[in-house]
Amino acid sequence: MYLVRRLRLALATLILLLTGGLVQAADEVANISQLFRSGQQTEAFTQIDALLATKSDRPDLRMLKGVLLVDVRRTDEALVVFQQLTEDFPEVPEPYNNLAVLYAARGDFERARLALEGALRANPGFATAHQNLGDVYAQLAQISYQRALKAEPGNTDIPPRLSLLRKLNEPATRPSQP
Repeated sequence: MYLVRRLRLALATLILLLTGGLVQAADEVANISQLFRSGQQTEAFTQIDALLATKSDRPDLRMLKGVLLVDVRRTDEALVVFQQLTEDFPEVPEPYNNLAVLYAARGDFERARLALEGALRANPGFATAHQNLGDVYAQLAQISYQRALKAEPGNTDIPPRLSLLRKLNEPATRPSQP
């Protein structure tokens, strides 16, 4: 799904905002990320869990754990991590965004909408959340028009709108890179 592609952007933004140039924090996150990318997922989770045992107040580490859980398709666990982050750090928009991405991937666009509204309460200028919310609204509109067409199959106003929404909800094509 199109929304899922923005999950990493939310993590990268959070790391930059929260580490604020703290070299040690950035190094810890970079080391764990490198382990994970090099195929050492078990070791990466062991290290992040060890750090979180003493530094549970670090939203960047918790956020990283959530993203890594998504990467290994442990989305139920990631949902718990992101939900807890929204409760512990309601001023941080990225966990709300990532919750929305996971809800949208499951087709739960109403919960995705609510999560994105939480992100925008935390940071009204969070462009990724605005874009994701637009995508969610487009999905909700498509569902609504489909229901309307089912209820009134002869309505000729609906098919052109559905066609437009289907095009809008397709992933954007990007030029191939060399």
